[in-house]
Amino acid sequence: MIRFLLKLVPNTLILFFFILPFSFAQDLAPTDTLKDWNFGGTGTVNFSQVSLSNWAAGGQSSVSVLGIANVFANYSKGHNTWNNSLDITYGTLKLENQRFRKSDDKLELNLKYGHQASEKWFYTGQLNLRTQLSPTYTPERDSILSDFFVPAFVLASLGMDYKPNDKLSIFISPVTGKFTIVRSQRLADLGAFGVEPAAIDVEGRRIPGTGERLRKEFGGFVNIRYREEILQNVIFQSKLDLFSNYLRNPQNVDVNWENLVNFKVNKLISASLFVHMIYDDDININIPQEEAGLPDKKGPRLQVKQTLGIGLSYSFK
Repeated sequence: MIRFLLKLVPNTLILFFFILPFSFAQDLAPTDTLKDWNFGGTGTVNFSQVSLSNWAAGGQSSVSVLGIANVFANYSKGHNTWNNSLDITYGTLKLENQRFRKSDDKLELNLKYGHQASEKWFYTGQLNLRTQLSPTYTPERDSILSDFFVPAFVLASLGMDYKPNDKLSIFISPVTGKFTIVRSQRLADLGAFGVEPAAIDVEGRRIPGTGERLRKEFGGFVNIRYREEILQNVIFQSKLDLFSNYLRNPQNVDVNWENLVNFKVNKLISASLFVHMIYDDDININIPQEEAGLPDKKGPRLQVKQTLGIGLSYSFK
């Protein structure tokens, strides 16, 4: 009975977040206007180029472009707050005598509603979606490794948000549904991104179409966000997500940690350093073997992505 209830809760959370925006809109008084909303965002385009001609030391000419867009719409009136943000990152790389290939790709949507319980605490519901925009191919371009909603990670959470100041937010949710969506049946059959792989027949072969394209988890979630101008025109932002699955290996905590340092040179020129780390014990990574001839193994590993860019930036409010 308990296991049945635990499986039912994630579906209930998704239904709640479909109903929440409509009930929130009905609570708005007719006098509510755009003055209660705060809109803004930042757009950045970073460029990198290397050109070689008769270069004795060797190397390859290359061109890369990385675009970053962050927009937000926040509402605050009385005891109610509604914070919405959309982050998009997309980058391409062109090496000499090779076609353009994707270097970075992220789409993240975050919706958070809060009702003030005390001076620093808020009753909070949060919905987070992370995926990418376009396909990622193997180096030989003979198959797709990932795509839009391949995978997509959805977190629906209910809990309390602690906001001691404008710099820090600590959201604690003992009731969180985590959903992993793999839209591609071929990758779902392979068990990519932690979903249940296809069944095996008597001859040891996978049965096409039997892999699960949706993985449901229920557990506890902690989200920490921090933003501060550490030096003049130098802004540090950090976001840490921790999730523990109550139903399977709760001691293995999924970690998603993003850190951004933004250096503002003037109104248009900026530089940024971004470091992203992920650990999920349900996602297996190829582990090359040291001895030649041995097949590669697979297992959970710390995933790290780092980007450094200088380019044009524009902010609006």
